[in-house]
Amino acid sequence: MRYSILLPCSLGVLVGLSTAFPIAETQAKGQFIGTDEIKDGMKGYGLTVFKGTKPERFDVEVIGVLNNFLPSQSLILVKTPHPRLDITKNVQGMSGSPIFLDGRVAGAYAYSWSSFPVEPVAGITPIAPMLHELRRQTGPGFFPLEPLAKARAAPDRKRPAKTITSFEGDVGGYDLRAHIDQLKSRLALSGQAGRGQATRVATPISISGLTPHAFESARQIFEPLGLSPEQGGGGGSSAVIAGDVPLHYENGGALGVQLARGDVSFMGLGTTTFAEGHRAAGFGHPMMGGGDVALPACIGRVHWIYASASHSSKIGEAARPLGALVQDRQSAVVVDESKTAPTIPMKIRIAGINESPKNEWNVELAEDKLMTGGLSAAVIAAAIESTIGERRDMTWSLKYDVYVRGHSKVTLEDIGISQGNQYAQAPYWSFRSQLVRLLGAALNNPWEEVHVERIDAVLSVTRSADVDIVKGVELVDAVVEPGGTARVRVRLQPLYGPETVRVFEAKIPTELAGRDVDIEIVPGYALGADNAQPENLDELLAAMSKRVAPPKTAVVQIALPGAAVAMHGHVSKRVPPFAIDAMRPTSSDRQPSTLTQYERTIVSTDRYLSESVRTRVKVRALPSASP
Repeated sequence: MRYSILLPCSLGVLVGLSTAFPIAETQAKGQFIGTDEIKDGMKGYGLTVFKGTKPERFDVEVIGVLNNFLPSQSLILVKTPHPRLDITKNVQGMSGSPIFLDGRVAGAYAYSWSSFPVEPVAGITPIAPMLHELRRQTGPGFFPLEPLAKARAAPDRKRPAKTITSFEGDVGGYDLRAHIDQLKSRLALSGQAGRGQATRVATPISISGLTPHAFESARQIFEPLGLSPEQGGGGGSSAVIAGDVPLHYENGGALGVQLARGDVSFMGLGTTTFAEGHRAAGFGHPMMGGGDVALPACIGRVHWIYASASHSSKIGEAARPLGALVQDRQSAVVVDESKTAPTIPMKIRIAGINESPKNEWNVELAEDKLMTGGLSAAVIAAAIESTIGERRDMTWSLKYDVYVRGHSKVTLEDIGISQGNQYAQAPYWSFRSQLVRLLGAALNNPWEEVHVERIDAVLSVTRSADVDIVKGVELVDAVVEPGGTARVRVRLQPLYGPETVRVFEAKIPTELAGRDVDIEIVPGYALGADNAQPENLDELLAAMSKRVAPPKTAVVQIALPGAAVAMHGHVSKRVPPFAIDAMRPTSSDRQPSTLTQYERTIVSTDRYLSESVRTRVKVRALPSASP
């Protein structure tokens, strides 16, 4: 079992972009109108939901068409006079609202140039590229929408495809903050607009069920994606909210993407532009730019459009789960009512405290290389903060059983100490959770596609800060004999009560004779096992669950000469340098990795240690041999 301890100590002028997709002559004079037919001063209307689920009209007047605004791309500018839009100007969540000119669909409300608009001027993505995406077929064998059994039927397991949200680096050392930083860099290089450039109207992420600090941590995940977290409402995993909710997507209706649903909800909110059969296109721009995707979709409900000088936005929630988001492209997102996206059920049961607002948390998470880990971090933070939100000392343990289809169950544990609710001062601590690391590593592994079937967790709470603060360390004996025992006196201060003293012992190997030796005392929860670089998913999952010692222990360790060598899933200790050179293959780029090897003694402790400490002891030299 692996452990960790978590000690807390807009929008204005919008632009519509299109690529050069011709509209057939019969279509151009039927349902759709091309940019070559649009003239300055033409009047029409748009459809969007101002409140509830039913689309309403707003007036539109064409300002002009900018041809070749970008290579092979046009731009349509329109005014949108309307009593509410005159106040709110441009609105997040209106992306995809269909614009009709001459009674035909011209495109979708989509882009902006300014963060502080002073008039309701919008930009339109022409309909032609959106129709192209609507009719694009997902390639055969696309993993998230194909049964895993089919992917496993082939002799070689299908290697995961790289996407813009993939983690680059050693997946065994997965770090959510580093992953977010990578994504920020990629988006900065892939055309995110700066001053004077066109920007898409940000997609609001309606969030419910989170505590304030959990909400702040969620902001760190979504803003790099160009998404705008907003406090909103949420719906259950499969329940339909009462009211007159359409059975299918309709032009101008609210279109949602459910990244999480249940006791915690994350929903991206936009508008359907054009529905055709069991498919519908919307937004007029990408949500995250993932290409072929598989995320749960829903019909949304809008409660209000709040006005803001920097960015106005719709406030809403899910009304009816329906189908899956299957395309996330430059000109549109596409939902398919006939598809079902994979989700990960996550359950957290509360134990040891009766006054908790909830005894159990149930959430379904979308399966995504970046967001699954981030979403789970937000859920963990909300569950813990709401459970131990009292301003008193508490210790908690969160144990997880993670079930990955086709692989053994993985068991992990996070441990935290809250002194007077001080954990709330560090809203991002849940990013370091062992569960977040495992999900990120598994979903970004380079060997095979993965589906996490479920996550079962138990949050246990005790009403005390069960920790000893290390106040000082000193040697009992300044010099020790080779092969003898070094004794280290450690002063420990519990949060309440008198200081105590523990003496920890370390065996000194004879080979360290004549040296100054560092002795390190490390909390058991802080040490992972020495593992070889994993070469498949089974090895990765096994490595992430291994630990050197139980969490409530002190590990007394001394670094030894030489090195341990890890290769092909095995760790060999006390390997001499010449043997390491002999192990280097000449016909492969896979090289053995070296690890520091230790002499370790594991000692049980009454409480968790607050930190690691180090001291140095002198080992007497061996007597010289007689001539």
